[in-house]
Amino acid sequence: MAPDRGPEQPDGHVTPATRLSESEDSDADFRKASTEEDIEGNQSTAVEEAQQFLAQQAEQAQNFTTRGVLVGLAIGVVICFSNTYFGLQTGWVSGMTMPAALIGFAFFKSIAKHIDLPFTPVENVLVQTVAGAVGTMPLGCGFVGVMPALNFLLKPEENGPLQLPAGKLILWSLGICFFGVVFAVPLRKEVIIREKLKFPSGTATALIISVLHGDGDDAKIARHECGIGTARRRSADILRSRTRSQDVLHPSSSISGLLPDAAGNSQAAPSISNEGTDPDGSLLGSGSKSDWKAKIRLLTTAFGVSGCFTLSSYFIPHLHDLPIFGLPLANNWLWTLNPSPAYVGQGIIMGPATTLHMLLGAIVGWGLLSPLAKNKGWASGPVDDWTSGSKGWIVWVSLAIMLADSLVSLGWLVLRPLITHGPRWYNEAREYLQNGHFWKTLGFQESGRGLYKALGSSERVGSHRLRSRSASQPRAPPEKDAHLEVDAPPAHLVPNRVVLGLLLLSIAFCVFVIRVVFGSLVPYYAIFLSIVLALLLSIMGVRAQGETDLNPVSGISKLTQLVFALVIPSSNPNAVTINLLAGAISESGALQAGDMMQDLKAGHLLGASPKAQFYGQMIGSAVGAVVSAGVYKLYTSVYEVPGGMFQVPTAYVWVFTARLVTGKGLPHMAWQWALGAGCVFALLTAIRIKGQGKWWQACK
Repeated sequence: MAPDRGPEQPDGHVTPATRLSESEDSDADFRKASTEEDIEGNQSTAVEEAQQFLAQQAEQAQNFTTRGVLVGLAIGVVICFSNTYFGLQTGWVSGMTMPAALIGFAFFKSIAKHIDLPFTPVENVLVQTVAGAVGTMPLGCGFVGVMPALNFLLKPEENGPLQLPAGKLILWSLGICFFGVVFAVPLRKEVIIREKLKFPSGTATALIISVLHGDGDDAKIARHECGIGTARRRSADILRSRTRSQDVLHPSSSISGLLPDAAGNSQAAPSISNEGTDPDGSLLGSGSKSDWKAKIRLLTTAFGVSGCFTLSSYFIPHLHDLPIFGLPLANNWLWTLNPSPAYVGQGIIMGPATTLHMLLGAIVGWGLLSPLAKNKGWASGPVDDWTSGSKGWIVWVSLAIMLADSLVSLGWLVLRPLITHGPRWYNEAREYLQNGHFWKTLGFQESGRGLYKALGSSERVGSHRLRSRSASQPRAPPEKDAHLEVDAPPAHLVPNRVVLGLLLLSIAFCVFVIRVVFGSLVPYYAIFLSIVLALLLSIMGVRAQGETDLNPVSGISKLTQLVFALVIPSSNPNAVTINLLAGAISESGALQAGDMMQDLKAGHLLGASPKAQFYGQMIGSAVGAVVSAGVYKLYTSVYEVPGGMFQVPTAYVWVFTARLVTGKGLPHMAWQWALGAGCVFALLTAIRIKGQGKWWQACK
């Protein structure tokens, strides 16, 4: 017997339960539409605020000033001397953009009463951009690695050594110092504006400049980027669930109160009050002023102590080799300490994550492998001999480790963007080609669309809220909302046609210079191939720097050397020289592109004009190329290279890598140990990449 269902209702009769159901559905649709409208309104408000801030900052006259360029050049020259000195000793250099911003601020602070135009954050961005461009040229032009290898380490059978006069060194530097800077400009749109990669050093520089100048609004773009990211995540949650209207975003929580931390996550933004500031906006409150003076005193004291010790060590050379483990270990195994203040400062900048790995490498290399190679007879010469001693033998193992790490890391850097963004890139490219927008992309045709517009949309972002949609209308995922991409006004961006012209011109100039400096030693096809590899690998370098703050220029150069070992036959008497030059070109391009992107990130967060930064970087690169060549020539003329002061370890790594990949000069048992170490560390690198974010890795 069927259960009693109650009396049947006539057609068209609506029961209370039906009314309740329809009411709930209508209410749910209303909440959903209101939620999406609020989301769009909040996002649109954030975009408008950030866009207005960028436009105001970019219009400041201080974006590009003669005084800012000159101060940046002066600071950069000091950094250039320091990096050349330190690079010839260890191979490490530092752009020191944050110290450059601090020094520039201190200088203009001291003369604030004598200048009419106040020193603003955007001018400080220009100062640190120019200073960093000058300061990194010793590495970018190969004066801490490739040039010493060519000048002092090539054997006669390798058509060496190659001694270049000062004029050719300057010409070489100018030839390779521009194309990487120019190539970085079109990458900015993707990695900074769309993907919003962290570029931790650039972000930290922007926040330091903001705090120095005491203007809380200078962090607005940082809050905007983080707020938009939060808005996107919350919007996605709302659209997936479609049930909880309390997830609606509020501008106060998503825009005004957020700042990115070191890992790029959201955190409460510190309040920076403008009370107690002077007319130029810099911190002059009683506490802030005394704190600023204390930092300047600390900077001056550290500079004085370091200078006195360095000067003393020049007259007392034994200070560079203190036998802290005893004379027998110092004499037999070179276990000594060089208490250089430069090493201390560099270690502070690099941090424990890197320096602890370097310490581990020193223990394994000099405490285990060096005695093993010596006692087994694999390196029978003196320990400090690069050719027959254990000092040179362990370099082959280190080279294999670096090559393995580079291949695995760079391979993942290639695959991950293709997996993540490949479909979008393909669809955008197909749309541009199908719609005939190729020439518009290059900038040769003007578009009639609005200045800031969602891709594939006819709606221009210009009102407080975007037009609401009906609940049934499909909506693109928030992650693809191109109207959330804020950028400087077009007048302050480098035009595409200028970028294309300068890129072609800088490449042609590079080819011309290399032929002038080295003649027929390097064939044309090798020069063009090295430049192409430099441009392609610099993309990976930029992405790596944006995500990890480390630009793998060493791995990029080693990868280029490996490619050229396959292209240039080992029977070519100039194979080693060509290999070195190709690696130098790729390293230079990747370094310049990465440094330019860090500066552009800082400028974007503070609203500086990208065009002004670009021209400042070009000026700094040109001056840095000339200065670094002169400084290198000065040091190599005064000091013995390689010698006690400058052992140029990076130069040995370069030339040994060239010989390794061309199959020349491997000592006994070196290739077996190198192969084993390479396999082990390739596996460890893969595990490290796979385990990113796990409990046993530090969060970044």
